[in-house]
Amino acid sequence: MGQAPEAATAPEPGPAVSGPWAVPAPGDAPTAVDAGRELGALTSLQVLRALDSGPRGLTDAVADARLRECGENTLPARRSVPWAVRFLRSVRDPFTAVLLCLGLVSALVASWGTASVITALAVVSCVLRSTGEHRADRSMAALRELVATTATVLRRTGDDAAPVAREVPVDQLVPGDVIRLGPGDLVPADVRLLRAVGMSVNQAVLTGESAAVAKYAVDVPETPGGDAFEQAQLCFQGSSIASGSGSAVVVATGARTRFAAGQGAVGPRGPSSFDRSVQGISWILIRFMLLTPPLVLMANAALRGRGLETLPFAVAVAVGLTPEMLPVIVTSCLARGASLLARQHGVIVKRLPALHDLGALEVLCLDKTGTLTQDLPRVDRALDAEGRDDREVLHWAAVNAWWALQLADLPAPEVLDEALLDASDGEEFLPYDGIAALPFDPVRRIATAVVRGPGRLGVDTLVVKGAVENVLERCALDDAERERLLASAAVLARDGARLLAVATAERPARKRAYTVADERGLTFRGFVTLRDALVPSAAAALSALAGTGVAVKVVTGDHPGTAARVCQDLGLDPGKVLTARDIDALTDAELVDAGRHTVVFARCTPEHKARVVRALRADGRVCGFLGDGVNDLPALYAADVGICPRDAVDVAREGADVVLTEHAKDLSAVEHALAAGRHSSGNIATYLRITLSSNLGNVIAMLGAGLLLPFLPMLPVQVLVQNLCFDAAQLAFAYDRPSAGVLKRPSALRAPDFLRFITGFGALNAVADLATFAVLAYAVHGPGGPDSETVFHSGWFVENLLTQSLVMLLLRTGRRAAEDGRTSPVRWAAGALAAVGLLLPVSPLGPLLGMAALPGFSYPLLLVVLGLYAVGLAAARRRYDSRCTRPW
Repeated sequence: MGQAPEAATAPEPGPAVSGPWAVPAPGDAPTAVDAGRELGALTSLQVLRALDSGPRGLTDAVADARLRECGENTLPARRSVPWAVRFLRSVRDPFTAVLLCLGLVSALVASWGTASVITALAVVSCVLRSTGEHRADRSMAALRELVATTATVLRRTGDDAAPVAREVPVDQLVPGDVIRLGPGDLVPADVRLLRAVGMSVNQAVLTGESAAVAKYAVDVPETPGGDAFEQAQLCFQGSSIASGSGSAVVVATGARTRFAAGQGAVGPRGPSSFDRSVQGISWILIRFMLLTPPLVLMANAALRGRGLETLPFAVAVAVGLTPEMLPVIVTSCLARGASLLARQHGVIVKRLPALHDLGALEVLCLDKTGTLTQDLPRVDRALDAEGRDDREVLHWAAVNAWWALQLADLPAPEVLDEALLDASDGEEFLPYDGIAALPFDPVRRIATAVVRGPGRLGVDTLVVKGAVENVLERCALDDAERERLLASAAVLARDGARLLAVATAERPARKRAYTVADERGLTFRGFVTLRDALVPSAAAALSALAGTGVAVKVVTGDHPGTAARVCQDLGLDPGKVLTARDIDALTDAELVDAGRHTVVFARCTPEHKARVVRALRADGRVCGFLGDGVNDLPALYAADVGICPRDAVDVAREGADVVLTEHAKDLSAVEHALAAGRHSSGNIATYLRITLSSNLGNVIAMLGAGLLLPFLPMLPVQVLVQNLCFDAAQLAFAYDRPSAGVLKRPSALRAPDFLRFITGFGALNAVADLATFAVLAYAVHGPGGPDSETVFHSGWFVENLLTQSLVMLLLRTGRRAAEDGRTSPVRWAAGALAAVGLLLPVSPLGPLLGMAALPGFSYPLLLVVLGLYAVGLAAARRRYDSRCTRPW
C-alpha cells in the first residue's frame, strides 16, 4: 500500500491540476465532472504541488485568503422564498384563475356583489396556501441547523510553525487543506487520500451501492479512465468512513464537488398528479362556463324576446356552475392535513399539493438499504467445504476478527467483523494468545490473525478470512476442487448472501515477524454467509401498503440476488429482477410494460432510477420515490411526490416534497403520510362531486326554465345568496372524517371520473328541479294560488337548498348513510343549510331578496318531490358504487 511521505522536500514536477480541482480563480465556473480521472494520473505530491499545499497543511493566512477567493464549502444557496412571492405564485393556480376571471366578468356587468365575494374567496385561498408552505419552509430551515458538522484539519500559524490538528466547521474548508478522517466521519469535501489504513468508505448517497468500498492511497500514477468513484485514492463529499483512518488533501469544495454536480444535473420537475388533475377539472369547468352564458342569452332571445337585460342572469348562472369555494376548501383540506402530519407524526409537507399526491399514490419506489434493511450485516450460516452447517467455521472467523482488531490497533471493528463477534458466544477467542496480525487491505482482500491455542506450545495458527477468490488461491487445493468451491460460492451469492471464506494453517512458532508470504498452503475451512439485518417494522409496513392498494418497487444499486432475497424474507415476491443492463436494452414503451409486473430493479444508477420512475408515470400511475442520497435526486424530481428522511443529504431534502423528520426511512411514517393524504384527497373529491353535480343540475334546470317560463326562474341576487349559503355549508368538508373505505385505496382527482359522475347525478338533480317547477306552477297558478313570480322564486330557492343539503348527506357516505352514527360536521352543516332554506323566505330578509312565504299546501308537495329524489339518489349511488372500481 503506497503512502505519501510525512514531509515533502522538493515536490516532483508534474502536470498542474486544472478545472475545479485546482484553487479556482475568481469567476471560475463549477464544471468538469470528469476531473477525478485527471487526478488519477497524478501522484499525491503532484496533487499537493498543483494545490500549492503540503503534507503539513496550509497556514492560517493562506486558508483565509483562499476562503475569500473560493467561498465557503457549501452547496449553492437556496434562497428562502418570501411570503409575498408565494402569495403571488398562488394566483397562478388554475382554480383561482377561473374564479378571478369570473369576478372580472361579474364586475364588467356591474354585478359588484358577486365580484366582491369571488375576489375575497380567491384572496383567502392564496393566503392559506402561501402561509402553509411558508411554515413548512421554516421547518426545513430548522432541520438544516441540525446537521452542521466539523472536520479535523491540519493548520499552521506560520510557515515555520508545526501543524496543529483543529476542529473547524466544514464550510471553512478550502482546496489544499489536509484533513484527518476516521470511522464514522462524513467526508466534508472531495479529497485525495495521502495516507490510509484499512479504510473503507460508504458511497451509497452518491452511487446507491450499499456495500462499503475499499479506499487506499496510491502514489503510482494510474491511467485515467473509468468512473471516478471507482478510483481508490479519491473520496467524495457526502460519503462516510465505514472503517479505517487516514489523511487526505481537499481538492474541491462547495459548488465544485461531485456532490454539487449531481444536484445540478437534475432537470426541472414535471407536472405532478395534482397539477394534472387540477388542469383537467379546470378545463371541464371552463368549457361549461364558456358554454352556459351564450345558451342562456340565445334561449331567452329566441323564445322570450329578451335581450342583454338577461346578461346579469347569464353570468349568475355561470357563477352558479362554478364551485367558488373550491380553492378555499382544497387549500384548507391540504393545509389542515399537513399541519396534523407535522404535529403528530413529524412529517413536513413542503409543497401542499404533494399531500394530495400522497393520497393518490399507487406505486412507491424505494431503495432497500435503510428502508427494508438496516445496512448492518448479520451472520446467516457457517458452512464447511461440503455445504454442511459447521459451527467451527464461525469459531475461526470470530477468532480472526477479535485478534485482528486487538493486534492491528484498529480504532473500531469493521461492520463484517462486528457481525462475526456478535454471532459468537463471546468466548471464542479467550483461550487463545494473540501473536501477530496482518490487517485487511484492498489489494490482498484478506485479513490474517496469528494465534497460539491452549496446550499448543511451539505451534502458531494462522487464521485467514476474506474474499472467496483471494482466500481460495492461497489454499492447498487442486484446480477441480477450487472451481467447485467457487461455483458453490457463486450459488450462495446469487441467493443474496455476502460471503467470507475462512482458512487456517499451522506454522512452527518463531520470533521472526509474519508477512504476507506466510499466507500460503492454507487449509480451507468453509464459508460464513451474512445478510443485511431487516428493519423490524418493514414486513408489517409492506403488508399494510399492499392492503391500501400501493405497489412497492425496489429500485436499488445493490446486487440482484441481495435485493431479491431481502424481498423474499419480507414476504414480497421479487419475481424476475431487472438489472441496469436489462433496462438499457429496453425501449421506453417496453420499459413501461415491464414496469407493470417487475418488483425489483437492481444495479441501478441515478439515471436508471429516474427512467424507471418516468416509465411508471407514463403508464398512468401516480408514483412516489423514497430516497436519501445525491444518487436519488433525479428520481425524486421525476416522481409525482419525492420523499426523504431527515438524515438525507442536504440536496435530497431540498429536492423532496415530503420530509420524514422523526422516523428516518421507516415505512410506518410513510403509512401515516399516505393516510393523511387520502383523508384530504377524499374530502376534496367528495366536495367536488357533490358541488359540481348539484351546480350542473341547477344550470340545466335554469336553461330549461328559460325555455318554459315567461319570467326568470330566479333573480341574480337570489342565485348569489343561494351559492353563498351552499358554499358556506361546504366548508365542513375541510373538517370531515371520510369513511374507512376512502382510506383503503388511492384517491386521485381524475377528470374523466368526475365528468361521468357529475353528468349522471347532475341530470338526476335537474329532473328533481323540473319536478319542482311543476309543483310550483301548480302552487302559483293552481286553485287559490297567488299567481306570483315572487312565490315561484321563493319556492325554487327553498327546494334548491333542501336538495343540496340532501345531496351533502347521501353522496357523502353513500349506502352506509343510515348506518353511520358518527357525529360529522357535514351533517351539522347540511342541517343548517336546510334551516336557512326554510326560514329565509319568511324572515325579514325575504322581501329584501325578492322572496315571500310559500302557501301552506306547497310544503307537502315539495316534501314528496324531495322524498322521490332521495330514493332516486340512493338508488343511483348504489348502482354507481357497484359499477365503479375506483374509490372516491
